[in-house]
Amino acid sequence: MKFSNKWFKSYRFLACVLITLLFMAHTANWLHIPTLQRMENILYDLRLRTTVVNTVDPRIVIIDIDEESLAKEGRWPWRRDKLAYLVDMLFDYYNVKLLGFDVVFSEPDTSAGVELLEKLASGPLQKDSNFLSTLETMRPQLSYDDMFAKSLENRPVVLGYFASHKTEKTPQVGTLPPALASADGHPFSSLLFTEKSYAANLQKLQTAATSGGFFNNPNVDEDGVYRRLPLLIHYDHQLYEALSLALYRTLLGMPEVKFITGKGYGETDSDRLEGLDIEGFQIPVDQSSTLLVPYRGRQGSFAYISATDVLNGVVAQEKLKDKIVIVGTTAAGLLDLRATPVQNVYAGVEVHANILSGLLDQTIKSRPSYIIAVELLELLLVCVLAILVFPHVSVFLSAIIFSLLLSAVIAFNFYCWMIWNIDTLLATPVTLLTLLYGIQIFFGFFFENRKKKQLGNIFGQYIPPELVEQMSQSEEEFSLKGESREMTVLFSDVRGFTTISEGMEPQELCELINDILTPVTRVIHEHKGTIDKYIGDAIMAFWGAPMHNPQHASYAVKAGLAILQALKTIQKDFKAKGWPEVDIGIGLNTGKMSVGNMGSQFRIAYTIMGDAVNLGSRLEGLTKQYGVKMIVSESTLLAAPEFTYRELDKVRVKGKHKPITIYEPLGVTEDIGPEQLQILELLNQGLHHYRQQQWTSAQLIFEQLAQRYPHDKLYSIYLERIAYYLESPPEAGWDGAFTHTSK
Repeated sequence: MKFSNKWFKSYRFLACVLITLLFMAHTANWLHIPTLQRMENILYDLRLRTTVVNTVDPRIVIIDIDEESLAKEGRWPWRRDKLAYLVDMLFDYYNVKLLGFDVVFSEPDTSAGVELLEKLASGPLQKDSNFLSTLETMRPQLSYDDMFAKSLENRPVVLGYFASHKTEKTPQVGTLPPALASADGHPFSSLLFTEKSYAANLQKLQTAATSGGFFNNPNVDEDGVYRRLPLLIHYDHQLYEALSLALYRTLLGMPEVKFITGKGYGETDSDRLEGLDIEGFQIPVDQSSTLLVPYRGRQGSFAYISATDVLNGVVAQEKLKDKIVIVGTTAAGLLDLRATPVQNVYAGVEVHANILSGLLDQTIKSRPSYIIAVELLELLLVCVLAILVFPHVSVFLSAIIFSLLLSAVIAFNFYCWMIWNIDTLLATPVTLLTLLYGIQIFFGFFFENRKKKQLGNIFGQYIPPELVEQMSQSEEEFSLKGESREMTVLFSDVRGFTTISEGMEPQELCELINDILTPVTRVIHEHKGTIDKYIGDAIMAFWGAPMHNPQHASYAVKAGLAILQALKTIQKDFKAKGWPEVDIGIGLNTGKMSVGNMGSQFRIAYTIMGDAVNLGSRLEGLTKQYGVKMIVSESTLLAAPEFTYRELDKVRVKGKHKPITIYEPLGVTEDIGPEQLQILELLNQGLHHYRQQQWTSAQLIFEQLAQRYPHDKLYSIYLERIAYYLESPPEAGWDGAFTHTSK
């Protein structure tokens, strides 16, 4: 089945639009995608942990009913007289500024036995005047609840209580604090969390306290993590405040709370809550009065003091003086440990401390109603960019653009969070961008394959098939137009081929040349080289085109050394077949070369040209004269420094006036032994004396080398030259270079 390019483009466009619409529906709260929400929660937690200040707020101290306190003072609940003593110590001895309780006292304290004494006074001992008189005298000392209530009077104390959306058997336990406001007349109240029952403090305790607030969280996320908490709840046509808000208002002297309302996104006639105004400070909340808990860091962002240490007065006064104190618990058995974005096990009392700290610093993060419109615009922009950009660039460039767009989305999210204190969706645009990029890659894979096949059909008319294969597997943009690049060229030639061919039948000769060129070509391909052409028994190859390769010289030298290794196998096979022994010469040069489509109207080839190419051919020809199998230029040595080279000579090749230094590659430097290095050092000394016209010193060194390596032609060459120059010294200004007059 064939599909046109238009089909690919249409379906790619349609897939991108449909997925974007799906994500926009989720963002606008018209559709709930649980996976996206879980991802949002994960990234929210990660962002929060990344940006928390991780400092200790010195204004707030937590009096901890910890394991140590339970061990020393007894199991919870403690007697109310002990709690009264705790309150007196905090205010009278430590002079705290404000006290809050993250615990509820909903049941009377009967530990003193007052109820039993009351029954005796109204029963068997009702006529015992001495008993009745003593009971009246001791009653204030035995009524621990009265003692606790008295300790709360005329002091800035806020009690906590629990509210529930479930209908309990006893829906009302204790007494609620005075309501913040009536729900009647406030349309937004219908959007608040409506509670159906509560467990509050004893009436005498709540009446004695300044205020009270609920400490439970009716807005825990689906994964059980405390990320946000409402500041208001709706109960029986009244609005009640959270513990943290009650503490904040008590600290400010119980100012009035004004409600900031507005039209929600997509709404026309219903007001929704957007914030609370307290003496000019606007606390941003959502329609359910929920705010994002402004965590300062992991547990320990506030000083913890064991309750037993306060009861025993062992805490230094300056640690509590003028502090805001919240009494809570970290003891595991009292079940006030929560999962939060900053820590899996986190004391619930510190959640309220974080909110109070954020209110004091006025650094509450918000998610205003208009942010949905911004997020929808962001998703739309991501979709448009994906459709307009990705299909028209290469895979490599699209990956760069994807990375830049991804970075921009994340940077925008962090900018809103850090600078504007606004929480925006992160997982949704990131996931959408990733999916759209994946769609472009998925559809582009088939589309580009078709395109590359068409390209191959066109290129195949002009360039060798192996180049087409390389180009089809590369993401690089190619052009047949001529251009100048720094490249490395290799020339390889079979020595004495004319003599060999004269003694062989044509068919056998063809087989022989194929057995030489095939393994050499394989080596070049394995080292990412491009075969330019076969010139009889010679091969011309290059590195650096059509695909750019910054290590073209290194690959070329490796290929040359590998060809020499392959030559040993070739010689062994030829010997087994009874064929003549063959040898190879290799020349390498690196430099600027012109590469592209070159030829005539009758035949065109993708090839290279230039002086650097010609020099490579000259170097191959010099291998016979120096008795080596491979010669490279100085430019190749500089471009491939990981190899060790033997300097051969400074020469002027035919057609060149400027001398060049030529070298023989010996192998990777790591593989060169100490003996070879010693010989190279001795050779360099000999070359130095030779070029300084210190003929006797040079002669001694080359004679020593020649005696040690009698079959090395290089040393005999220099001994011949030295003997000549001893008889006929060179002209003044001699630069040490030898001029070659033949190719």
